[in-house]
Amino acid sequence: MRSKLVVGNWKMNGSREANALLLTGILAGLANAKAAAAVCVPAPYLYQCHDLLQGSELAWGAQDVSCQPSGAYTGEVCASMLQDFGCRYVIVGHSERRAYHGESSELVAKKTKALIEAGMTPIVCVGETLEQREAGQTMEVVNEQLGAVLDKIGPDALASIVLAYEPVWAIGTGKTATPEMAQQVHAGLREKLRACNAASAEKVLVLYGGSMKPDNAADLMAQPDIDGGLIGGAALKAADFLAIIHAAK
Repeated sequence: MRSKLVVGNWKMNGSREANALLLTGILAGLANAKAAAAVCVPAPYLYQCHDLLQGSELAWGAQDVSCQPSGAYTGEVCASMLQDFGCRYVIVGHSERRAYHGESSELVAKKTKALIEAGMTPIVCVGETLEQREAGQTMEVVNEQLGAVLDKIGPDALASIVLAYEPVWAIGTGKTATPEMAQQVHAGLREKLRACNAASAEKVLVLYGGSMKPDNAADLMAQPDIDGGLIGGAALKAADFLAIIHAAK
C-alpha cells in the first residue's frame, strides 16, 4: 500500500508575517498525521521555510524551476539555487504555467529531468480543460502530457517523480470531480506509468489537484489510485490544510 502525501501550493500568496503564522499553525497540528505533508511556496519565501521548518515533519519546496543550469536567463531560478534552500519538492507543469506562460509538455519534461538530476522530487502536473473533457479527450490530453515526461526521463527514473492530476475545470471554480471520476483518470495514468516501468509505477504517488477540501478529502483519498492531494486555496488556512492531511487513512 502506498503512503499518502498532501502538498500545499501557495501560488502567489503570502507575506513574512502571514507565512510565519500559517506554518506555526500547521506544525502545531501535524502530530499523528498518517500522510506526509509539504508546502510549495513563492521563491522569496524559501529561506523562511528553510529557517522555520528544518527538523520538522513538514517538507517544503518551490513552484517552478528553470530547465537551464545557470547563465543569462534573467528572472529564472535554477535547480541548484533551490537546493541551497533545502527544497525537497518542486511543482512543474502546473496548469497556470501551461496556460499563462505557454509552457509546452517538452519544456515541462526538461524541467522534470533537471530536478531529478539535482536530487529533488518533481511534482509533475497534468490535466485537461473543460472543453477537452466535454470532447472526450481527457485521457488523450493527460497521456500526452505525461508521455513527454516519461520519454525524457526514461523508465529508470520513474520512481523519482510525484504525479498530480489537476482537472483545469475544477481549479478555483468550486467544481470538483467526483471521487469516481477522479479515480478513473488516476487509474488510467497508473496504466501509462506501468507501460513505462511496471515495478516503479506501483511506487509513484499520484495526487489529486482539483479543489480537494476538508469535506471531500477523505472520499477522494479513499480511492485506490489517489495517493494524496495538491492543495491550492485550502492550503492557506492551517485548519483546512490540517483537516485534509488528517483525512488520509
